[in-house]
Amino acid sequence: MAYDKIITIRSRLDHCLDYALNEEKTALSQAIDYGMNPSKTHNLVTGINCVPESAHQEMQATKRRWDKRGGVLGYHIIHSYAPGEVTSEQAHAAGVDFARRLLGDRYEAVVSTHTDREHLHCHIVFNSVSFVDGKKYRSDFQSYFGTLRETSNTVSREHGLSVIEPEGQGRHYAEWEAERSGRGTVRGVVRQDIDAAIRESFTFDSFLVALRRQGYTVKYGASVKHTAITPPGGRRAFRLDSLGNGYTEADIRARLAAVRSGGIPTPPAPQPIVPKRYTVKRRTYRQSQRRKLHGFRALYVYYLYLLGGPHLRRRKPPSFAVRADVAKLRQYQRQFSLLQKYRIDSDSQLATLGEALQARIDGLTADRKDLYARKRGGEDVEAEIAAINAELRRLRRELKTCGKIEADIPRIREKTALYQEQRTQGGPVRDRPTIKFERK
Repeated sequence: MAYDKIITIRSRLDHCLDYALNEEKTALSQAIDYGMNPSKTHNLVTGINCVPESAHQEMQATKRRWDKRGGVLGYHIIHSYAPGEVTSEQAHAAGVDFARRLLGDRYEAVVSTHTDREHLHCHIVFNSVSFVDGKKYRSDFQSYFGTLRETSNTVSREHGLSVIEPEGQGRHYAEWEAERSGRGTVRGVVRQDIDAAIRESFTFDSFLVALRRQGYTVKYGASVKHTAITPPGGRRAFRLDSLGNGYTEADIRARLAAVRSGGIPTPPAPQPIVPKRYTVKRRTYRQSQRRKLHGFRALYVYYLYLLGGPHLRRRKPPSFAVRADVAKLRQYQRQFSLLQKYRIDSDSQLATLGEALQARIDGLTADRKDLYARKRGGEDVEAEIAAINAELRRLRRELKTCGKIEADIPRIREKTALYQEQRTQGGPVRDRPTIKFERK
């Protein structure tokens, strides 16, 4: 089973080629350490549309010919195999076959198989500019899963190796992160509404009618290529085939057919997330009174209380608008958590926090750049890079939340003032709760 990773080369293409062509790593004699018996003594290196020893000069000549010497200089594919799955010669033959099919008629490439690790792996370094027409190679989500991954699987099957089969469709990172952390998404709400519409329908037309009754705008007909629905109050439409397995038009028609035949119409509901329970030590009244909140934090506590009104606790299924309010409530809860974590009560403290977070992000970005340079030089720094990436994701989320707090504070103040005005005019309001904060 071959696993592929593609790395963009933006500087020092020659260094990457030197690492790939390292004779100590590509020598067949290295394979003896892992129980293999090489029949030849030459290195496992092959040039495609170029000579390996002069590959960098030939690639640079192609860039000069088409006047494309800037930007992305090349790409580096690491084509790995599981330990013991293939011999060094088999790994190299499969790697060369894969590179020829992917790049052979357009790009200069060098394929080298490294035998200095237990898991054999091929390094494929190729020019970003085509010697045929000067067009640059485009590396994106579609090229990886639609071309590179498919070609790799085809070659693996033909060489008698197992393949990696994708499960389901790819998702945006924001949706994956929201579901991983237990937060709801708009797509999740739309899927729930589709499930409810299927439960009360027998045909696809009645299913669309049920969605319209829920307030959805439906784009469907002979002149429409992809069926799409827009949630009530929403500004963008969702194509059914973008909602994942079980929610394409073909899948929905199959589920409706199951309803008519007495089968199971909808997938099982996800298990609810059980909130964690914490033990809180009791404190005296005088101790609790000493920890009052002020400024932003007090304002957020009060506004969260107002948002959590009785309309969010109705027994009947809530409407799309109410669920949007729930999402807003959770957003403000996350903002309050950040204010509480850093004890932020004023504009100046919020600005100082934003500057500190940005400075920390800039420092880690510079450290990661140095690590990437060491990685291109052949050092194993994957663990350090992964740790920095995880910390950068956390810091960037917090910096983004700071920006949202700055934008939302005026709106929260305005709505809170409106609530207070309604209260003075004798409108239907709720008393402000008594809030005590106790140390865990």
